[in-house]
Amino acid sequence: MANVGGVDRVLRIIIGIAVIAASLYVGDNNLWWILGAVILATGVFRFCGLYKLIGVNTCKVS
Repeated sequence: MANVGGVDRVLRIIIGIAVIAASLYVGDNNLWWILGAVILATGVFRFCGLYKLIGVNTCKVS
């Protein structure tokens, strides 16, 4: 069940890509790309486990 929608989804995708790109640019075996991948995945798949735990839903009800 989707619980991420609208502007929230777009921001997650943009921020996720930016964090991954910055991580690759910096190099030095950092693990920031994992955080970026998680943020990106929550935007792409429209589901956030933390939102589920705290009862938040940014999708519009149809």
